Amino acid sequence: MHKNRRQVVIVGAGPGGLAAALLLAKSGVKVTIVEKRSTVGGRTSTMEQDGFKFDIGPTFFLYPRVLKEIFAAAGYDLDREVPMTRLDPQYRLVFGAGGELLATPNIERMVEAISAISPGDATRFRQFITHNRTKLDKFMPFLQTPFESWRDLASPGMMKLLPLLAPWRSLDEDLQTHFKDERIRLGFSFQSKYLGMSPFRCPSLFSILSFLEYEHGVFHPTGGCGAVTRAMARIATEMGVEILLDEPVEKVIVERGKACGIRTANRVLMADSVVLNSDFAGSIGKLIPNHQRTKWTDEKLAKKKYSCSTFMMYLGVKGRYDDISHHTIYLAENYRENLADIEKRHRLSDNPSFYVQNAGVTDDTLAPEGHSSLYVLLPVTHETGSVDWAKEGPRYRALALEQMKKIGMHDVEERIVTEKIVTPRDWASEFELYKGATFSMAHSLDQMLHLRPHNRFEDVRQMYLVGGGTHPGSGLPVIFESARITSRLLLQDLKMEPLWNQASEESHLGRQLVGAPS
Repeated sequence: MHKNRRQVVIVGAGPGGLAAALLLAKSGVKVTIVEKRSTVGGRTSTMEQDGFKFDIGPTFFLYPRVLKEIFAAAGYDLDREVPMTRLDPQYRLVFGAGGELLATPNIERMVEAISAISPGDATRFRQFITHNRTKLDKFMPFLQTPFESWRDLASPGMMKLLPLLAPWRSLDEDLQTHFKDERIRLGFSFQSKYLGMSPFRCPSLFSILSFLEYEHGVFHPTGGCGAVTRAMARIATEMGVEILLDEPVEKVIVERGKACGIRTANRVLMADSVVLNSDFAGSIGKLIPNHQRTKWTDEKLAKKKYSCSTFMMYLGVKGRYDDISHHTIYLAENYRENLADIEKRHRLSDNPSFYVQNAGVTDDTLAPEGHSSLYVLLPVTHETGSVDWAKEGPRYRALALEQMKKIGMHDVEERIVTEKIVTPRDWASEFELYKGATFSMAHSLDQMLHLRPHNRFEDVRQMYLVGGGTHPGSGLPVIFESARITSRLLLQDLKMEPLWNQASEESHLGRQLVGAPS
């Protein structure tokens, strides 16, 4: 019986690849994951250094419902496998233009908090929540189905949605219908950075991102988001999935237009289908020669728009910061100029916005006793050749430490025990991210739905994509949704049934919506 068992190779052990492995293994497929790094998780993994642990990429865990359903499909309970804490407050917003906001999922307290900054806007918070609940509910089915041509976009259901989605408006313009104070609008739109985009250019659909946080919570998995992918890999192995680490894939084997395996330096693995979970734009040029691609050629990829990148500092420090929130976002007074520097001018700002995670206030497993693991992120331009990081890296480190004083962290530099800096150049070299763009291809209207690389890859048959570079897009809940879409398409093409409980999944989907990302 096992001789004829269908075989699938997944390139990359990121969250999307791991989720697809669970669903495919559950459906009777023999799955092998091939990962170039020595750990699973891709950017959603843990870095350990001198007794300190840091999430490398995502630190917000949103809308666990999707992953809960995938775990349940595999016969496991996410709550038992990965304990999580729902944060309240969710994060602290500090405005360079004055004032701050402790964002809470408690509606009454949130109304009070907004009122302290902009009383008129406080009364419209409930309206914002109600409007976005409807928006998410109606758009959810489109986030859960493949988009393979413009015909999917022109469906009657999608046409009916247009007035609600208002694609002609930017996220900020959409929020202007609810909130007059720009600081409040920034508090509900900085989440567009999960997509690596500016709220002034990001489509209005993505107001659902901040709604998801208030409706469904911001969670911290004990051990960080890397604990989630480690649990997924352990469960996949228990289900018979083979995971090969330290094994960079050199080539996808294509015969007569069909993917039929992969080659590494050590082995050739033949398969019925190949799933690509590495960064699409960053890896496709190496894995499939340009002449074998018609739609997604190197030339076409070079013309696409890409998300911002990030300048990262992972700092192990002496002492604790119990008076600093788990998540703090500083929104610079010159926020619009800041974004223009990142997206248009491709230069570094002198007064950048930034984000600090101080997870020790929630989770004492990440640092030695009496110490803290700090994660510091500054959004910056992706690689264009305009910034020399060998020269600018040390200067930007000093600037970041100076900026941190604006949220009450004055003595960080003297306390540093260990540190690691990651620049856009490092994202490009270590993680093969195209142009070092941390959130993949930008989520502009001309690069969404059927205009993103398809889950069923257009240029090579029997090849599939999963992760932030394909539909529906970036961010953990959406990446997990891409795994469900891709797994269904792959099984359909193999003439196999998805053996997870679709009945309960579909009845749930009628009631609720899935969400969005790092």
